[in-house]
Amino acid sequence: MTTENRNMIVAIVLSMVVLIAWQYFSGIPQMEAQRQAQQQAAQQAAQPGAPAAPGAPGTTAPAPAATPAKALTREEALARTPRVAIDTPSVTGSVSLRGGRIDDLSLKNYRETVQPNSPIIVLLSPSGGPNPFYAEFGWVAASGSNVKLPAPDALWTAPEGAKLTADTPLVLTYDNGEGQVFRRTLSIDANYMFHVVDEVENNGGAAISLHPFALVSRHGTPHTLGYYILHEGLIGVTSEGGLHEIKYSAIAEKKTETFASTGGWLGITDKYWAATVIPDSQEKVQARFSAAQNGNDLTYQTDFRGDAVTVEPGAKATRDGRLFAGAKVVRLVDGYQAQYNIDRFDRLIDWGWFYFITKPLFVVIDWIYHLVGNFGIAILAVTVLIKGIFFPLANKSYASMAKMKAVQPEIQALRERYGDDRMKLQQEMMEIYKKEKINPIAGCLPILIQIPVFFALYKVLFVTIEMRHAPFFGWIKDLSAPDPTTLFNLFGLIPWDPSQVPVIGHFLMLGIWPIIMGCTMWAQMKLNPAPPDPTQKMIFDWMPLVFTFMLASFASGLVIYWAWNNTLSVLQQSVIMRRNGVKVELWDNLKSTLRLGRKKAKAG
Repeated sequence: MTTENRNMIVAIVLSMVVLIAWQYFSGIPQMEAQRQAQQQAAQQAAQPGAPAAPGAPGTTAPAPAATPAKALTREEALARTPRVAIDTPSVTGSVSLRGGRIDDLSLKNYRETVQPNSPIIVLLSPSGGPNPFYAEFGWVAASGSNVKLPAPDALWTAPEGAKLTADTPLVLTYDNGEGQVFRRTLSIDANYMFHVVDEVENNGGAAISLHPFALVSRHGTPHTLGYYILHEGLIGVTSEGGLHEIKYSAIAEKKTETFASTGGWLGITDKYWAATVIPDSQEKVQARFSAAQNGNDLTYQTDFRGDAVTVEPGAKATRDGRLFAGAKVVRLVDGYQAQYNIDRFDRLIDWGWFYFITKPLFVVIDWIYHLVGNFGIAILAVTVLIKGIFFPLANKSYASMAKMKAVQPEIQALRERYGDDRMKLQQEMMEIYKKEKINPIAGCLPILIQIPVFFALYKVLFVTIEMRHAPFFGWIKDLSAPDPTTLFNLFGLIPWDPSQVPVIGHFLMLGIWPIIMGCTMWAQMKLNPAPPDPTQKMIFDWMPLVFTFMLASFASGLVIYWAWNNTLSVLQQSVIMRRNGVKVELWDNLKSTLRLGRKKAKAG
């Protein structure tokens, strides 16, 4: 086994191990933990004395509204309470006057599927209906303070004909009948940022002491993709603990986590959508992540409580906060971070450990996209740029590989002469490498360099909403989804869906682009002479087929990148080999393979 071939095998096997583990196995422990947490929650629900659902920070709140005897639809749950409409260029929904809660929000610019007439994405939903998910702001009484506060089911009033738009704020009022008047002013920009100002006017005869609070609450454990590389669950940044990414299963087991913070933000995130509450960047708060039993379900909550505010008779107190509720668009999230000085708000998007590669890579792809108008073309262009950046190193590596090929007759002669003396063989080989200025491990470098870039691009395609439903050409309507075609129904000519086959249906979705990728990888393998060792030859022969099936379930944008990258590598390596006077074996190897195939067919 030559050093070059051994290094190549090690690099490829390493790539396979990491990719397979990442795509297929890393999510299983997460999904299993989530399943166990759900089972545990169901068992706890059957036991007496289960804790109440989380409420406002520092309180044990009752359910926000009486739970109906039968399950309600979302529309029925919305109709149970008086509401004020929300209508902006980006969102539609309503604010509940029962509790002054933001619990109805849909995203106008995003649909459930690539079909233009599919339903728009529903983000926030009211309590009492399916999948409650909402945000709430308000006050809680400080220790020793006796004041009647608006309860979660308190009825607020709004002006006649009020509507919350990007140009018109909404003012809600609640009079507790004991001298205190509460006002809540809600405004929203043209995208997804709410500004909430809570004011209390004390017309009573004694001072009152209150804490401002804000929360995001979600009832029930939502369906998650379960991938280790994607965070879905509770999230936030505090000055005490930094970035917090807490899975549903983790908080279900731990029940609560608290942190002191100055500013920061916290909320609940899905893959593409999120709802987060954001105090003023200079406000000191107690932040909390929690989960508690609420009937048969768990309620997950992130909340913060500010320092106590004392309001003297005849005085007013005001506190403001913000709510981000919408799509995690990189441009918007970064803009909000800069505009409102929100600490590390860009981490709302799960850029991962390779943040320093992943985010810059997205920025370049997005910039090119705005020039050419197609994310697929942008990916191809970025591949060329990456090739250009690493060209000096790749050129050196491929040149070293070419030199390795040129000295193969000498190496083979040494093997025959010193076959039984391994030490002497290695010494003589190193002398040749030194004389010819050959780096024996250089052959691995082009592949090893691709691995972090490959992972970073995978992350970009997987987590950024900009890639969601982004079309390429032809049948690729969504670069973030696998190639929808499959060889096993002749790419749609046969009216049969192989994915429905039990157990193996997943492996039968072998689309056109994965096959193209496999062919380019096979061509790259055939660029080099076939290894003399039968085991090595078998590994090289089967490697493209294994990668073809393995990458078939990856995002089509990633497969297109890999196919294009292979093609560029073949061209680059061929040119470098010719410059170094080494014969390009591609066509000879292809002809040899085809002849061997015909001989086997005749023998069969």
